[in-house]
Amino acid sequence: MSEQNFAVGKKPSKAGTWIALAILVALALFYIFPFVLQVVSSFKTDQDATNNPMSLTPSVWTTAAYERLFQNSDYPRWFANSVVVTLLVTAGRVFFNSLAGYALARLRFPGRKLVFIMLIGVMSVPGVVLLIPKFLVVNYLGIYDSFPALVLPLLVDAAGVFIMKNFFESIPPSVEEAARIDGAGTFRTFWSVVLPMAVPALVTITILSFQGSWNEYSHFIIASQDPNLYTLTKGVGTLASGGLGGKANQYPLKLAAAAIMTVPVAILFFVFQKRIMNTSAGAVKE
Repeated sequence: MSEQNFAVGKKPSKAGTWIALAILVALALFYIFPFVLQVVSSFKTDQDATNNPMSLTPSVWTTAAYERLFQNSDYPRWFANSVVVTLLVTAGRVFFNSLAGYALARLRFPGRKLVFIMLIGVMSVPGVVLLIPKFLVVNYLGIYDSFPALVLPLLVDAAGVFIMKNFFESIPPSVEEAARIDGAGTFRTFWSVVLPMAVPALVTITILSFQGSWNEYSHFIIASQDPNLYTLTKGVGTLASGGLGGKANQYPLKLAAAAIMTVPVAILFFVFQKRIMNTSAGAVKE
């Protein structure tokens, strides 16, 4: 009896396998359909998109929406602003999050536990609650409605520091002790010995920082109001709401703008998806 049950448990039934597969396919189609509809609708005419919003076969395939987007709008400027802001914020977060994470993981200084508690506290607060304090700080520093206002407040994030701290704690201290015996200082040990071991965590921070800063919206609302400083999220958001000349029924134009927005993040994710945070990849010196 026990052997029979073991055999049955070891080999699942074909019916169960097909049911599970059908559920997975249904869920995949459920999540993919809106994106496919978005891309297809961006090649429709305004009238076709209005009359047949759920159709996956445009009556006439046209690139008019993309031509209007790049020739008769500020979309290229928004794209350029987003690229610059995202690259600066990503580089800043990788560097400063690593420094802060290493300090909390390895250095012993007064108030270290309090700083960590405050870090956890910041992670637990919804971002929208911090919008007004952010605006007050940006305005007090005199950088409101300027490019630094888009970048500086985003250079460090609590989640990134938390990830780096946990990863650095998984690296054996004996590796750093050997470096100090050889005469390396604290920063040299961090930069030349510990940081190269943290490649999995750095890749994770890079992907999360790029995605977060590229898709950031609320901070840019309170940081500036100059149209020349619009990023993709703010520009497309204004366009979708009917501002900046975006008429109510120009669905292909708005969907084309949103579709192009997703390309950089999608490429980054698919290129680095296999290297996302593997905590077991830390080097161990025997």
